[in-house]
Amino acid sequence: MTKTVYIKTVGCQMNVLDSELVAASLFDAGYEPVESPRKADVILFNTCSVRQHAEDKIYSALGRLKHVKEHRPHAIIGVLGCMAQKDQATIFKRAPHVDLVVGPGQLGQLPALLDAIAAGNGPRIEISLDRKGGSRARVAESFTRYDPLRLVTARPGRHQAMVRIMFGCDKFCTYCIVPSVRGPEQNRPAREIEAEVRQLADQGCLEVTLLGQTVNSYRDNAAGKILRLSDLLDRLDAIEGIRRLKFVTNYPRHMTDDLLEAVRDLGKVSPYLHVPAQSGSSRVLKRMKRGYTAEEYRDMLARIRQTLPGAAVTSDFIVGFPGETEDDYRQTVELVGEARFKNSFIFKYSPRPGTKAVELYGDDVPDEEKRRRNNDLLAVQNAISEEDNRPLVGRTVEILVEGPSKTSRRQRADGATIQLAGRTVHDHIVVFEGPPELTGRLLEVEIVEANAFTLFGRIDSSTEPKQRA
Repeated sequence: MTKTVYIKTVGCQMNVLDSELVAASLFDAGYEPVESPRKADVILFNTCSVRQHAEDKIYSALGRLKHVKEHRPHAIIGVLGCMAQKDQATIFKRAPHVDLVVGPGQLGQLPALLDAIAAGNGPRIEISLDRKGGSRARVAESFTRYDPLRLVTARPGRHQAMVRIMFGCDKFCTYCIVPSVRGPEQNRPAREIEAEVRQLADQGCLEVTLLGQTVNSYRDNAAGKILRLSDLLDRLDAIEGIRRLKFVTNYPRHMTDDLLEAVRDLGKVSPYLHVPAQSGSSRVLKRMKRGYTAEEYRDMLARIRQTLPGAAVTSDFIVGFPGETEDDYRQTVELVGEARFKNSFIFKYSPRPGTKAVELYGDDVPDEEKRRRNNDLLAVQNAISEEDNRPLVGRTVEILVEGPSKTSRRQRADGATIQLAGRTVHDHIVVFEGPPELTGRLLEVEIVEANAFTLFGRIDSSTEPKQRA
């Protein structure tokens, strides 16, 4: 009898990749995907703990599944990922109908755990050691690496893929739970990464995004020689079939000249850099334990603009961090105005139990003030994004067509075209009307309209789908 699985993913690109790898292992074990938890034999939530809102969404979803478990007691409900590592047995207390709690370091055990629960041996919990639960080596070992062979059927699209090049984080920013739930920083050997990217190229993948919590701190010490991210990009740039390479997320202090020169000189590496600043105030950055000042971040930006004049730079910001004054916030606004980021991801500070910020500081910025700062900074960024996007109107850009756009619900009467979406090498989203067969194509599109978030394009009406590159 066929077993079915439903996977809901919340959080960052690392979680999206984890869900893909989990799906691949389950498909290989005989499971088939379904689009509704009500139709699934196994219901899995791959979770995030970076903000309270993400956790609240998961607990609400789990609560709604209580009656599903009552009517289908043999259905298995599991919580995976960062929230599983953080909350552990608390999940069973808040949602007694959950059968399985698995941290990000134990995802490779999932098929066997599901078999054990189905055989009547549940519920089960598998998590890694706490960061203070042993030596660094023991803790790192408990966060087992999980990068199995890739399956095209487990990816949203065959032409794009993410590849993990490192695990965990050792920065311990005072607001951040990631070092606790993802474990110590560990780098994958370059030979493994290169082999995985070659496999993806053989599967028809055109674009690869390299992932790491602080991706530009990557190091491989194999054979007594230190390989940096720039060296890894050089190796991957030579792989036939791959057309684009990206990497996220970058840490400002590790944005070295050799890496910027690799982005400039290697033909397949996209001139797109995501480098979170988090604040424009050196005083707040020190309280965040970010390891750099606002001026040092500006100096890094200057080096980027000098080496890569046309690069797209994006950032992250937290507003309302404990102790952030109005003057601190205005310094952040000034940084955004000076830097002219392509876009910024802006969040209100969310206290995370287990972080130093909760231990050292009170959450003393009122929520109303956080909302005001969030909305005002977002308005500043959106105005910059729209202003910088307008000159693209009338230009022709190359995009990789990803498939139907998120809002593509309308199809012409002849059924020939739908609204498609693709991305430029600078990570601009472009939507346009075209036949679905263009998915996976590198295509030139004329930009006819632009706003802060999206470019709207037009292709030649005579364009015919050809054999994909």
